Amino acid sequence: MLGRKVNFKKAKRPKNRKLLGDYVILEPINPDKHAIQLYDNFSRDKKNIIWRYLPYGPFKNRKDFTKWLSHNCCNQDPFFYAVYAKRHKQYCGMASYLRITPEHGSIEVGHINYSPLLQNSVEGTETMYLMMHNAFDKLGNRRYEWKCNNLNQDSKKAALRLGFSYEGVFRQMNVFKGRNRDTAWFSIIDSEWKDLKKRYRKYLSKRNFDKNFIQKQKL
Repeated sequence: MLGRKVNFKKAKRPKNRKLLGDYVILEPINPDKHAIQLYDNFSRDKKNIIWRYLPYGPFKNRKDFTKWLSHNCCNQDPFFYAVYAKRHKQYCGMASYLRITPEHGSIEVGHINYSPLLQNSVEGTETMYLMMHNAFDKLGNRRYEWKCNNLNQDSKKAALRLGFSYEGVFRQMNVFKGRNRDTAWFSIIDSEWKDLKKRYRKYLSKRNFDKNFIQKQKL
């Protein structure tokens, strides 16, 4: 027995253009433009918790961060965005597409790093919505992936809140910073996106937030 036939040719690759939202603007990474504010806002996390489960960082100084940004974040895969929060008028975080496979219509979101200004905020949620919307509706993907360290409980909770389905754990998938990483896998597929998009739009409506940007109804 074989899988069902699929009328699918090929997805598009991410383009070098901004993703525009009501609360944020996602801009393809430009170290000359983004490095200073990103480093300064990441440095608001005095305990460096945001770097705990990432395979890089923290960085000793802005120079080292800018060098890393230039060497690792200006490629086509992974394809990085800087997150500009309109409310704060600053670049407050990063996220990327990776494992981009147009022939299968599969793309992953990852390298998500939110400074304290973006954490638990409508801006952070809209960032994820804009990347999903672009991946499915603009690029034509069939599958959208989220992966994280299986010990990262916050990331796993975030994936479920955002509408991803849990798929299991790949044991001993990586070694990062001299430590084993078992990787938890999550995904959203195109047939689920239509209903999920409606939920996002309802949640992100400005009517759902008070003057202090506190949500009235959860996602």
